[in-house]
Amino acid sequence: QVQLVESGGGLVQPGGSLRLSCAASDVSFNYYSVGWFRQAPGKEREGVSCISSSDGTTYYADSVKGRFTISRDNAKNAVYLQMNSLKPEDTAVYYCVVDIYPTPQAMCLKTQDTGFWGQGTQVTVSS
Repeated sequence: QVQLVESGGGLVQPGGSLRLSCAASDVSFNYYSVGWFRQAPGKEREGVSCISSSDGTTYYADSVKGRFTISRDNAKNAVYLQMNSLKPEDTAVYYCVVDIYPTPQAMCLKTQDTGFWGQGTQVTVSS
């Protein structure tokens, strides 16, 4: 059974940094695109950043461009999200997602709950 386990969330002050990690079992990252989505209370779910399975092409939502960096390690079946210059509006539950999409942009903009999802990790940005 596919399992995705996120870690690295927590409470951080505005301007601070966090690094989220996602470790997968029973699925090979070599064949899937991987991404991070987030859901804040009262807001629509947002595809934050996604990365392709082949050439490492990335996509970032405008809200995080220049502040967040996604990376993956196929050998370890892991994906990471480095979050810098965090803002209160980044507060949300962050989910690791594995799916098959032609481009990382298409994956991040998807509206259906396809693919495999982790349980989520809470990120709170507050002073």
